[in-house]
Amino acid sequence: MKMRHAVALMILVAGGGLLAVPQAASAADTRAEIKARMAQRLPQVVALKAGGVAGENNAGQLAILGTATEADKAVVAAENSDRRTVYAAIAARTGTTPEAVGAHRAKKIAESAPAGVKIQAAGGSWTTKP
Repeated sequence: MKMRHAVALMILVAGGGLLAVPQAASAADTRAEIKARMAQRLPQVVALKAGGVAGENNAGQLAILGTATEADKAVVAAENSDRRTVYAAIAARTGTTPEAVGAHRAKKIAESAPAGVKIQAAGGSWTTKP
């Protein structure tokens, strides 16, 4: 299951040129660098979700759910920052909004999430994926 999540994330970030960094982004936010950061962080994100510390909200972002260390919070903040950059780039390319991209991504994440991960439904309630 972890591999399936990793593959889905890689497809989102790298597949078909989906990530086109906006011109306003800093030099540190190139497509390759964002992809590398997200790939490097993935094992930590998977562990946070598996441990119930973080879950996937209905906006395509991670949310702290349990007791989190400062390091855990930093991982979540960094992941969410990169996700926002990706969603903004996709939105600009497709003529939609970053919020719509995030909501669509949230549905895809929920579909492919392994059992035990907490997912926020569209209405805002949290559930554990069976």
